[in-house]
Amino acid sequence: MRRLPPLRALQVFEAAARLQHFSRAGEELCISQSAVSHQIRQLEDYLGVSLFNRRNRQLSLTSAGYALAQEMESSLNHLAQVCADIKGEEHAEIRLILYSSFAVKWLIPRLADFKKQYPLIKLRLDMLTHDPQIHIEQADLYISSLSGGVGFWHHTLHVERMIPVCSPHYLSCSHSRALEAFSEYTLLAVDEGELGVDWQRWGAQHNMSLPAASQVQMFSHVLMSVEAAAAGLGIALASDFMVQGDLSSGRLIALDWPDLHTGFQFNLCCKQRKLENPDIRLFVEWLIAKSQES
Repeated sequence: MRRLPPLRALQVFEAAARLQHFSRAGEELCISQSAVSHQIRQLEDYLGVSLFNRRNRQLSLTSAGYALAQEMESSLNHLAQVCADIKGEEHAEIRLILYSSFAVKWLIPRLADFKKQYPLIKLRLDMLTHDPQIHIEQADLYISSLSGGVGFWHHTLHVERMIPVCSPHYLSCSHSRALEAFSEYTLLAVDEGELGVDWQRWGAQHNMSLPAASQVQMFSHVLMSVEAAAAGLGIALASDFMVQGDLSSGRLIALDWPDLHTGFQFNLCCKQRKLENPDIRLFVEWLIAKSQES
């Protein structure tokens, strides 16, 4: 006969470890915070080790707690998958959090290929503007600048290289395409907060002075600057792999000007255990293959 720990305590621990919060775990399980604490103490007494560090009202997993949480996540995911297969349920939805620019300009135009190959796998895309807290269970997969940490897997899909782009019509109306005529153009610039303005970084890297402020149109997001470029309003800096479709269709053209290597990485990241899910594994392999085609 198997000697199992208290199963209710395991369920409560899994929620508390995933949410990193006793109150939120209680809300999810419809029990009080004190009941969560009681169940955690019962499990710790059974195992003879502490599962959480409790310092200044901050909660974090100990090494033993982390190991148990990883195994719990894997076991529960496997159990849920087996039950779903027995019941004949549809495949679970894969949750992906990613930058809106990456979603709109790169992933969505390619998703038809994935759906054609794997029509039963469902995807949910949630866009982000700032890097997520990936230690919190917000999604199955992330595409961001982060690479996780212990217990996480990541793969770099692309290292950013920004190139100057504009519409063919805009250049046909201008006097020259030469870099020497740089000051004649309207620059479509993106203010990236702490990173600064993209065209200012470009100018600093190549020792170029920007045109007068009256010739610089500011935007808060690269999607807007790229669309403005396509509309013939000026020249934008865009990540090369994100505008491949626009360049191929002739909607945009790339100028033979210096590029800007930002060092920014688009990382596909998830908890290592997530890769045991066959649907997630298929989607990850497809994403990597597509990124290598770019």
